[in-house]
Amino acid sequence: MPHDLPIHKLGPLEVRAPGLGCMGMSEFYDPKDQDDAESIRVIHRFLDEGGDFLDTADMYGSGRNEVLVGKAIADRRDRVVLATKFGNVRGPAGEFLGVRGDAAYVKECCDASLKRLKVDHIDLYYQHRVDTKVPIEETVGAMAELVQSGKVRYLGLSEAATETIKRAAAVHPIAALQTEYSLWTREPEVEILPTVRALGIGFVAYSPLGRGFLTGRYKSPEDLAPDDYRRNSPRFQGDNFQKNLDLVKVVEEMAEAKGCTPSQFALAWTLAQDVVPIPGTKRAKYLDENLGAADVVITDEDLKKIDSLLPAGSATGDRYHAQAMQAVNK
Repeated sequence: MPHDLPIHKLGPLEVRAPGLGCMGMSEFYDPKDQDDAESIRVIHRFLDEGGDFLDTADMYGSGRNEVLVGKAIADRRDRVVLATKFGNVRGPAGEFLGVRGDAAYVKECCDASLKRLKVDHIDLYYQHRVDTKVPIEETVGAMAELVQSGKVRYLGLSEAATETIKRAAAVHPIAALQTEYSLWTREPEVEILPTVRALGIGFVAYSPLGRGFLTGRYKSPEDLAPDDYRRNSPRFQGDNFQKNLDLVKVVEEMAEAKGCTPSQFALAWTLAQDVVPIPGTKRAKYLDENLGAADVVITDEDLKKIDSLLPAGSATGDRYHAQAMQAVNK
């Protein structure tokens, strides 16, 4: 029997939670461990088990992830709420060249994504990172034209700051904001979550398992592949890693008391915040585990205990390396 996943609203758009983040299928996490056929099986299983919300971006694998997702949904497009993103520019060798949000680039990226995905429309189109050199009004104005032309149904932003969100919403309705949020990244609770809720904007939580750290599967930085992107993350480095393991112990203990896995507990906590987490995986067994989080009940007492044991700011180290941190919350 498929899971009875809860329905959440992203503006007027309805999705089932949790969704499925597809990034790691093509890049960043243990990049040598990639199997497109297995990833397609995972996407199919996700849809068969009651999920519908898939998340990708044009920069994941420099377009390869969109091609992969397109193949996976080719014969089941009507069962998918498809989200992708633009804005992070990459060169021919995969190098990062900055962020663009000018009108011409917006339209160029959308057409390219539609071609790679082999679809006639995108359900939710995000600006992946805010281009501080271009007024958000220009970017969202161009995105609004995509809605008017039928290429896109709803608009989203990612890692946008409060004032940017307000200015964007004044140009065209914004359905969703996607920002990192988890038991070890709770900064959105201060300003971002109250802002989007006041504006009727849904919230999508990426990295809800702390890039896998909150699963308890990593006991040392050496557990990561040599070319794993997470080795560049301050939270996965040196003394920070060991200090953050103390946070995982709290999650593990509370999960054990609930009779669930640490991953399920961490995801259930995000679901209890009335947000849509999009954990990523390329393994069916972890997918089943993640979907099972929807059955874990987090009580008010649990939330109070978490607030006392894992308050905002508990994690040691920034969530990205210095250069990447300059592009978030803009």
